[in-house]
Amino acid sequence: MKNTAVITGASGGLGREFARLFAKDGYNLILAARNGEKLQKLKEETEKEYGVTAEIFICDLSETEAPEKLFAFCKEKQAEIAALVNNAGFGDFGEFYRSDLTKQTEMVQVNDMALMRLTRLILPQMIARKSGKILNVASVAAFAPGPLMSVYYATKAFVLSFTEALAVETKPYNVSITALCPGPTKTGFESAAALEKSGLFKNLKNADAAKTAAFGYKKMNKGKVIAVHGAGNRFLVRMMKFAPRALVRKCVYKIQKEKQS
Repeated sequence: MKNTAVITGASGGLGREFARLFAKDGYNLILAARNGEKLQKLKEETEKEYGVTAEIFICDLSETEAPEKLFAFCKEKQAEIAALVNNAGFGDFGEFYRSDLTKQTEMVQVNDMALMRLTRLILPQMIARKSGKILNVASVAAFAPGPLMSVYYATKAFVLSFTEALAVETKPYNVSITALCPGPTKTGFESAAALEKSGLFKNLKNADAAKTAAFGYKKMNKGKVIAVHGAGNRFLVRMMKFAPRALVRKCVYKIQKEKQS
């Protein structure tokens, strides 16, 4: 498979929209997610509409060996990976000491460990060709501590820091790495993470997944390292950079706590 884009979390939301964008530009696809039915539907849609080849790989990235299995599948399909989109991720809402430890551990595995391992497996191929693009989906949450979503915010801070560091390392090899930092986005993620209750999703305007993906895709193609979607979010990020950390913590906590209707 020539000119292939590998996309995790491809069954819905941002992942699905990224698949459509890449297919429209002629990329073949390897689509990974847990929901095989939705992946199959997306495969049929992109192949019919754009004339590309799309392969699906059903996996749960909370399982430690899932990145290696996905990479083995890519090799089996003889995929020349031109782009990688690390989109899979999830969150949780509530006080950390009350949280399900297994769920928090799985969150770190999906949001960070799987992203890191898959990047490590695929990057050498891009380095050797001196060509490639990686898009890591972070969040505006990466720029602040997140009381009541402490692990999720921390995982996104990792994604941002990791992306920035790799962008420097890979630049001499003509490989670009971008961190897409959206704000609240209508993807279905908020329901899965019980975030409808959080002030973050109640009080801020949610972006459309298609528009957010199009923004990230454009910035990735331009080689932008950090891509914060939305003027309001960019203003918020700038403010947090200059505000005292204690104030940022208090403000985020207040927003998150406002969950009662």
